[in-house]
Amino acid sequence: MLKAHFDSTASSIAPRLRDDGCVLLDAAGLRSLTSLDVKALESLRSSWSSLPPDPHLRDGGSYRRRRHACFLVHPTHPAQATLERVPPRAHYQPVDYNALHGGFERWFEPIDASVIASPAWSQLVVSLGVSFAGAFAGASGLRAVNRWHVEAHQFRIDCAGGVGRPTPEGAHRDGVDFVAVVLVERHAVKGGETRVFEADGPNGIRFTLREPFSALLLDDARVVHETSPIQPENPQQQDGFRDTLVLTYRAAGFQAPT
Repeated sequence: MLKAHFDSTASSIAPRLRDDGCVLLDAAGLRSLTSLDVKALESLRSSWSSLPPDPHLRDGGSYRRRRHACFLVHPTHPAQATLERVPPRAHYQPVDYNALHGGFERWFEPIDASVIASPAWSQLVVSLGVSFAGAFAGASGLRAVNRWHVEAHQFRIDCAGGVGRPTPEGAHRDGVDFVAVVLVERHAVKGGETRVFEADGPNGIRFTLREPFSALLLDDARVVHETSPIQPENPQQQDGFRDTLVLTYRAAGFQAPT
């Protein structure tokens, strides 16, 4: 049963993902999971102010800015797990998973090298990978993960045009094994309600990520998700935005055209 409850501890991540398909973490829970303190996480925040426009929006909007990078994480030995950056590559999703932007390769500006060089960045991406590997290996009939193929997306959704759409493709899956959505900052906006539903059932939950560095962890095979549009909190000021980091983990390789 899906639960809209924010955990402050990371002790039950793997069983919760196996049982429920999603886990909500408040900022204390994410810090517990990653062993990062507030200062380390906050050190990443400023890089969201320099994201270039997304050149591939097919709904005619100009509300999304983003950067992208790809990595490998080897989680077999958690204490020795490391992050390995791979050469720049396109982001690709089949139309089965993204009817609006799927079916073609999308190239984005890379995540800034200074961000990737930060120890906090490596610790965040690797820690999530180790937790997801525990959930993957512990599920009945599933093998251990020797390597995660990770795609990282920095997003800023703004309200400069009156409305911003965090998920213009609607309710969707990403075609990966696990997804982490980390709220980095939310400024002067209303809306942005996240909805998670069972992929093969009637149950769902609704909640709003408001606390910086709170997070949603998803088993992508079991649930679909979306986030409602955002609007300015004050109609006279349209400088509001919602910053997120989305990390996807896939054991079978990076998605690419066949």
